[in-house]
Amino acid sequence: MSQYMSQHLALGLRQEQRLTPQLIQSMNVLQLSVLALEAHIREELERNPALEIEDLEGRVDQREKPPDSAPSAETGPGSDPENLHEAESFRRLERLSREYDLDDSDQGFGRSRATGERDPKLDAMANTASRPVSLYEYLHHQWVFVETDERVHQAGELILNYIEEDGYLRTPLNKIAEQHVPPFTAAQMEAALHLVQTLDPVGVGARDLRECLLLQLDRLEGEHTLERVLVDRHLADIEKNRYPAIARATGRSIPELKEAVCSLRKLHAHPGLLVAGRDVPRITPDVIVDEADDGQGDVDGYRVRLVRGNVPRLRISQTYRRMLEEARSDKAAREFLRKNIESAHALIDAIAYRKSRLLEVAKQVVHRQRAFFDKGPAGLKVLRMSELANKLDCDPSTISRTVADKYMQTPRGIFPLRSFFTGGTESNDGRTTSWDSVKARVQALIASEDKRRPLSDEAVAARLKADGIDVSRRTIAKYRQQLHIPPARGRREF
Repeated sequence: MSQYMSQHLALGLRQEQRLTPQLIQSMNVLQLSVLALEAHIREELERNPALEIEDLEGRVDQREKPPDSAPSAETGPGSDPENLHEAESFRRLERLSREYDLDDSDQGFGRSRATGERDPKLDAMANTASRPVSLYEYLHHQWVFVETDERVHQAGELILNYIEEDGYLRTPLNKIAEQHVPPFTAAQMEAALHLVQTLDPVGVGARDLRECLLLQLDRLEGEHTLERVLVDRHLADIEKNRYPAIARATGRSIPELKEAVCSLRKLHAHPGLLVAGRDVPRITPDVIVDEADDGQGDVDGYRVRLVRGNVPRLRISQTYRRMLEEARSDKAAREFLRKNIESAHALIDAIAYRKSRLLEVAKQVVHRQRAFFDKGPAGLKVLRMSELANKLDCDPSTISRTVADKYMQTPRGIFPLRSFFTGGTESNDGRTTSWDSVKARVQALIASEDKRRPLSDEAVAARLKADGIDVSRRTIAKYRQQLHIPPARGRREF
């Protein structure tokens, strides 16, 4: 069998799509939230000297500009580097004095001392919240005053490092003891943990919920025998609402058990959060929807606007434009200036495109989901990104990038912009109902049920089917779990 290779030339036509750097940047800026966009603009201002800020009056932000060719009084031809550095220092000092209203006579306290007026900058700094105390710091401040054996004291300091933010110690003591050289003994670790569990808040250092609740019951005044029995033996039964089984095991009546459980609910399941609460991420809305005073508004009686936030107005530096025109002979300088100016143009265009596209999508969402603003989540209608993309003549991925990590502030609260896009089911009369609307109906039915005879998932599905909404029992169970609603057995009141 003979094998051979040959080469030949051929002509052909083909189409291929290439993404330009400007298009890539435009897509990246489109999906940024307002806070992320502010950070991105700050980075570009530091990186690109051809980009500068223009305030509302049209003045340009005074950033450091490239050196001018014309000599000045401080930087004349005969100036040495030391004089140049000194002159630059004086210019920076003068700029800071103008910016912060500093004066030689007030020693950095602004002009409030001379005029008797309060300095708003100092007031803002004084009112800034300090860093909250962590749980470790709070416990360590108490531990330094605990008197015990030196080795036990060292073991306690090591245990404090493994207590999690909710106050629990989930790492085994033997694993913690191995981290010290020489390792602590089991007796030393147990003694140290016992002392740690006497610190405030009560229940800290517990290894599970049972131990946490028992530590808190030990510190309460009075007799709590029944509560201790319930915590020690029947926590799982309480979680599953098995009061008759607990009554048979303890010989107590159901009213007595309910009163004891009510006392247990006053205890803290996560004592560490009493000191250092969980940080809730800050949500800054990108779109604000208000009811129009005149009843007209932009869309169906509502006014839709974007949040400007701290996003500044940008422009191309006139100095660098002039330098580009003058740098005809220097190819390297001209290429550097051209790239920076093109990059600045691309960023400004991308921000403008983001604003127009986001406002356009927000208005369409308000128009399509008009019933939501009147009735709440129960009024949500089926809205798919593909439908809105056809309406706006764009790709569904563009809608997805537009609503990504964006929030809308409405008269009913702040909601993710993506939450207004939902699928749904078709009712018997041909109307479509969104899944979020079905979920709201499920929550309303369970809230209005007879707690002595709670509705099962099958009963809820039957109620919805009678109203023309055909959903399965498994769908009801899924929505109930998403709403953190226990099953019918767990909702029953005895």
